[in-house]
Amino acid sequence: MSVRILEVREVTKPIASPIANAYIDFSKMTLSLVAVVTDAVRDGRRVVGYGFNSNGRYGQGALMRERFLPRIAEADAASLLNAEGDNLDPERIWATMFRNEKPGGHGERSVAMGTIDMAVWDAVAKIEGKPLFRLLAERHGVAADPRVFVYAAGGYYYPGKGLEGLTDEMRSYLDRGYTVVKMKIGGATLAEDCARIEAVLRMLPPGCRLAVDANGRFDLPTAIAYAKALMPYHLFWYEEAGDPLDYALQAALAEHYANPMATGENLFSMQDARNLIRHGGMRPDRDWLQFDCALSYGLVEYLRTLAMLRDSGWSPTRCIPHGGHQMSLNIAAGLGLGGNESYPDLFQPYGGFPDGVRVEAGHITMPELPGIGFEGKSDLIRVMRELAD
Repeated sequence: MSVRILEVREVTKPIASPIANAYIDFSKMTLSLVAVVTDAVRDGRRVVGYGFNSNGRYGQGALMRERFLPRIAEADAASLLNAEGDNLDPERIWATMFRNEKPGGHGERSVAMGTIDMAVWDAVAKIEGKPLFRLLAERHGVAADPRVFVYAAGGYYYPGKGLEGLTDEMRSYLDRGYTVVKMKIGGATLAEDCARIEAVLRMLPPGCRLAVDANGRFDLPTAIAYAKALMPYHLFWYEEAGDPLDYALQAALAEHYANPMATGENLFSMQDARNLIRHGGMRPDRDWLQFDCALSYGLVEYLRTLAMLRDSGWSPTRCIPHGGHQMSLNIAAGLGLGGNESYPDLFQPYGGFPDGVRVEAGHITMPELPGIGFEGKSDLIRVMRELAD
């Protein structure tokens, strides 16, 4: 039986919070929520695929309405389907959206397309009646692993938040089962940040680790100064010290910091990721890559990035995506990534896990829910169905 896209709906939603990292505050942060409405019916309900973009890049409704959604609506319906005609084809839909777009200069369009792409994959897996992670594993001939490493991201700068507030926050993550926690640096002086780091390290129990994130704030001298100060702490990683497109800075920093580094969340195409691998001095035996499909043209493009990494001698286990969303959790479980970011208390209801999923020893176990699993998170699916229904 043929499947059709009846409509694609989008809306801008607030995810504002009075927090800040070294570069931006989140007081006016938004995201785009998308619903791909199909004519397929499963378990007595119309199949709708949902998607949203990760925090940090704002909603992309204007781009969707002006370019990408009209291209889907104007396309011949059969051109958006797989060869059998019984499901949507994410690659064909991606190619339709990208029609008449010049290469390079990816900008915000990668976020708009990545959001729609997420909703398409959610619909595809629901139509097949399978969790997305199992569908991906089957299509790529690998074994799915429902157990996924997750770390807790937080430690933002907040008005009036001192060392006690920071350590209380990190302790709350440990109490919830996380073994790796992350905090922000670069929004204070080096001495102040070292005091914050040391306060967290003192309260971490054996076997638990701390990562730090500068959100691209530093020039090279500052990045090196921090590197020298951070070396004795033996951190889980030192993340995004400089501008994400300054590959020379990243390569130079590697000469001064022997411990693990992480970057990539603000690279939005396979080509940008390839330039990082070629020119950024990243080391496949210890460093981490944080490309986020929701910001970088979606899973269709992320698969190209994974292929490039394999060809460049990198294992997918070195990828721990940014964003804290269930789409990346499915990719991690289905394609063998190293894990996923998590925001236990922020950007709700879009972050987190389906109801009942708990973190145990730094890992979660994926539930067997069709699609990405949004229907298992009651506060999130309520917002999503408001758009679809």
